[in-house]
Amino acid sequence: MYLRHGPTNNAIPDRTPRVDLQDCGTQRPLTVEGRQLMARVGDAIRKANIPISELHVSPMCRARESAEAAFPTITALTDPRLIYLGNFNDAEKAPIVARTRQLLSMPVPSGSNRLVLAHAPNLMDLMGYFPKEGTLVVFRPLGEAAGFEYIASIPAGQWGELLRQGQK
Repeated sequence: MYLRHGPTNNAIPDRTPRVDLQDCGTQRPLTVEGRQLMARVGDAIRKANIPISELHVSPMCRARESAEAAFPTITALTDPRLIYLGNFNDAEKAPIVARTRQLLSMPVPSGSNRLVLAHAPNLMDLMGYFPKEGTLVVFRPLGEAAGFEYIASIPAGQWGELLRQGQK
């Protein structure tokens, strides 16, 4: 599964050409609404009984804060190869796209899921899809050689209806 971080304050851009990953003041911040939305998404995932055995997160503050809000009891694995690639050239993007492909393609044990929490441009470069903030994208891993299969997208606002339908 791939989850885009929560809503951010677009009036504050990432400091380019480089951000300091230890200083959230150099990065586009997650908003209060973004933290609240991600907490609701995490709660919905738990209510839907979707098990998460691995949580891989971009080192950007907005992704790490989204993971903390959504999954406070899961230890996230911060992966520098999931960093926001929007300001990178093709050569700099290649290892990030490759890592995202690897995480979405590798099989997971039966009854578990791997969740990658990162950025829309990363998925756009991988497969031409730019999910909205807080959207969960579901894939079927087919192995590193075969890649993955897109299954569905669940926008943040759709969880309530899905959970109601699941109770019927």
